[in-house]
Amino acid sequence: MTYPQPGLDPTRPQPPLPAILGPYPPVSAPTGAYAPVPAMPYPGGGYPAGGPRLTGQPILTSGMATASLVLGILGVLGGWCLFGLPCVLAVILGHLALRETRDGMRSGHGMAVAGLVLGYVFVGPMILFTVMVVFGSVLSAATPTP
Repeated sequence: MTYPQPGLDPTRPQPPLPAILGPYPPVSAPTGAYAPVPAMPYPGGGYPAGGPRLTGQPILTSGMATASLVLGILGVLGGWCLFGLPCVLAVILGHLALRETRDGMRSGHGMAVAGLVLGYVFVGPMILFTVMVVFGSVLSAATPTP
């Protein structure tokens, strides 16, 4: 059985198809009826069974590391009006959190380091500001006005 192409006379014999050069095998024309399509074209199975699941308690984050980071951010944003107290607390809690996260039993090492950096960067200017305010107020109180 031949299949007519558009624009060709179906009663005339068709010329043979040219040979295709390349790694592909030659294509044969379909003969007769098509092969039946299976009801399920793909084999079932899904994902293979996994190995044993390891269930354990997740590593807890150090609360002191979180507090150090939060206090360091507060010291950056508004430490000047709190006289550098958040920066000092960020440094203290950051050092305690580094000791707590050193052995790997708790996470939060990066937060502790970030809290330390923010605390140390702003603790110096905050202490200088506090000293200037205290000495300025003492000097202004001690200086007589005419």
